[in-house]
Amino acid sequence: QLQLVESGGGLVQPGGSLRLSCAASGEALDAYTVAWFRQAPGQGRKRISVIDRFGRSTYYEDFVKDRATISRDNAKNTVYLELNTMNAGDTAVYYCAAAPPWGPTWPPSNDRFNHWGQGTQVTVSS
Repeated sequence: QLQLVESGGGLVQPGGSLRLSCAASGEALDAYTVAWFRQAPGQGRKRISVIDRFGRSTYYEDFVKDRATISRDNAKNTVYLELNTMNAGDTAVYYCAAAPPWGPTWPPSNDRFNHWGQGTQVTVSS
């Protein structure tokens, strides 16, 4: 059974950067498309970015375009999310999630992601 663990969260100053990691165990992560989501206080979970099994295709939601980079190292069974020029609106719990192969649609719909990590808190504040 695939298990995901996020790390790298913490306190970031406005304008700063952060790199989150999503480490997988139990199965090879290269069998899965992986996405990052976040959930701010009082809000629903929102998708941020998606990366396909081999890192050839990526997708970013409009609200993070030009500020986020998703990448993966399948040899390390890990997916990363780097966020730059952070602001208070980026404060949230960040989750990674994995979706098994589903077909040609890109990016996959959120309901395809059936393996989730426990989340890591990111707080942007001076």
